[in-house]
Amino acid sequence: MIHNRPVSNRFANLTRVQALDPDRDYHDIYQQMVRVEFPFDLKLGLNLGFNRSFSTPAVARVLAGTGELTERTQKRRDDTGILMYELVINGLDHPRSRAAIRRINQIHRPYRGLPAEEYLYVLACCAVIPLRWLDRYAWRKPCCHERQATFRFYAELGRLMNVTGIPDDLAALETWFDTYDAENLKPNEAAVAIEKATRSLLLGKLPRPLVPLGDAMVSALYDDRLRAATGLREPAWPVRSAVHTLLRARAGFLRHFGRPRAVPRFPDGRLTTSTYPDGYEIQDLGPKPRDDDDLVRRSGGQEGGPE
Repeated sequence: MIHNRPVSNRFANLTRVQALDPDRDYHDIYQQMVRVEFPFDLKLGLNLGFNRSFSTPAVARVLAGTGELTERTQKRRDDTGILMYELVINGLDHPRSRAAIRRINQIHRPYRGLPAEEYLYVLACCAVIPLRWLDRYAWRKPCCHERQATFRFYAELGRLMNVTGIPDDLAALETWFDTYDAENLKPNEAAVAIEKATRSLLLGKLPRPLVPLGDAMVSALYDDRLRAATGLREPAWPVRSAVHTLLRARAGFLRHFGRPRAVPRFPDGRLTTSTYPDGYEIQDLGPKPRDDDDLVRRSGGQEGGPE
């Protein structure tokens, strides 16, 4: 449960988390991470995870073929974010979350031709990449309870999505992820097109003085393998150093001078985006159902998919 009362102890929420059971209370712990402890860092970490999962040749070819991330970039990103936050805010057993999971499975159904490992890779990107971001740039590293709760949240989500081959623990998932990533995240034109579209969306939100440095700043957030897959050049070392220094300085400032959030992100549980300023219905998120046959033809997939 999210606590709304203000606290002055920077580590008060961590103390609460460590009193919970991560195998039983994984949703409460993960929700606390996303909405209270690390809201900015996990939003960015999840975005980096999704960007990576969209960049393997198999997935990138499908997404580029549908046009969902190259022609309707803002809507696709809003849809993905809403579905994810519905799960985090409500918990996987809530009726709204079950509706969100059904919609996710409906969206994926036309792409049954993708290897099963690609679905596991997407799941691993959501768990592994954000935790590694927290390790490097958050105001504190996630504790063992938070790591286990993150793994349990995504393992349970994967089970509900009929994702197969999920390892038994976080360490095994990380090992699997690193191996699959090294073997499958390769340069490909579809990933270049998707990354360019999503980066343009991000750069459009930067303050004008930072726009000329925008490409280099985004590239600095990627590692060598993701840059190669998406066709980005390594930024000059002064840019890499500046981005790293600023992020570490932010972490130090928050650690020593920050205070826990008195109000969680999305305090009333309502999500609004530029695509849906007046609200949304979960069943309307994603591609329209009547487009499914066309999506199958354009992406080279087959009917079927997670139920």
